[in-house]
Amino acid sequence: MVKAMNGDLSKVSRIVPASVALLSAGTKDKRDVMTGSAMFVSEDLPLLVVSVAKHIYSHELIEDTGEFVLNVASGDQIKMAAQIGSTHGKEVDKFREFNISTEEASKVQAPLIKGSFANLECKVVSSYATGNYTIYVAEVVDYKVDDTLSPVAWFRNKYLALGKEI
Repeated sequence: MVKAMNGDLSKVSRIVPASVALLSAGTKDKRDVMTGSAMFVSEDLPLLVVSVAKHIYSHELIEDTGEFVLNVASGDQIKMAAQIGSTHGKEVDKFREFNISTEEASKVQAPLIKGSFANLECKVVSSYATGNYTIYVAEVVDYKVDDTLSPVAWFRNKYLALGKEI
């Protein structure tokens, strides 16, 4: 059944399926992680785009370093994604608070999050400020994938497992 939303634009983001990513930013001394989504812009040069709210700590760290890691969440990381998404501020070390295991990246300073379906190391090539957000276009400079895991998507306020071809 098709239904008109009648002007309630706050629900538009819920009808567009999205990847679930844990975006880590910073250095060994200053770091943060946030939930987000990404979209590929180009395959050859591998470019993707993310949107980050200007008031959060991850934004400050990306502005300072010009890089981040897009950790594509696996099915085992749903609880972690929800916790990260509902916790904000510089005062909370989310890595410590939620016992997030990390490892060093090879080309950027931000940490890789263990247990992710994929870890995409990214360097910002362009940014665009719009409203309360900054849209970053970033080049993937290195990556790892664990094909034994499945990525997840966010759709209509629910996490969904991916992997079945139709």
